[in-house]
Amino acid sequence: MSLTVVLGAATGVSAAEPLKILMLGDSLTAGYGLVKGQSVPAQLEMALKADGINVKILNAGVSGDTSAGGRARLAWALAEKPKGLIIELGANDGLRGLEPKQTFKNLNAIIEKALSAHLEILLTGMLAPPNLGSEYSTDFNRVYPILARYHGIDLYPFYLEGVASVPGLNLEDGLHPNERGVAIIVKNLMPHVKKLIKQIKK
Repeated sequence: MSLTVVLGAATGVSAAEPLKILMLGDSLTAGYGLVKGQSVPAQLEMALKADGINVKILNAGVSGDTSAGGRARLAWALAEKPKGLIIELGANDGLRGLEPKQTFKNLNAIIEKALSAHLEILLTGMLAPPNLGSEYSTDFNRVYPILARYHGIDLYPFYLEGVASVPGLNLEDGLHPNERGVAIIVKNLMPHVKKLIKQIKK
């Protein structure tokens, strides 16, 4: 038994449980190529705690995952009983040139399941690789704003804003953020995650 529990029992006061937020994503969530503790969920949790917010960001990122993979894993991930969900999926759909309509269908199913579980949601967007042509890019890029408007959820338009294609902020593969890139992503996400937390606490 921990000292916190003992003291809590002695004083009749229990330690507050941290607010659980699930981050469902791919390698950009998992922390591909980074040392332990440097992933976006880990750094986001640290930044929020530094601001006095008792939170646990659950890392449900799997490298190589598509929106279909995230959809298949959602029920299992929700077993942790989070109160909020951050969705970071679609980068691999775009890299593989998968049909945007299918990405839409998968993300929509994730959102609907999360809403039915009474979770507050933050959707983070992704942009299609430029080499796939303007028609594909248009169809892919509009998936996220359409979903956000339809479901009335918050959208952070581009997860890699300020980081994508910047050599000094990415690993040698040019696709995954390094520690400095992660810091920028976390800084950009913070206002949206704080908004999410306020919605959870209403």
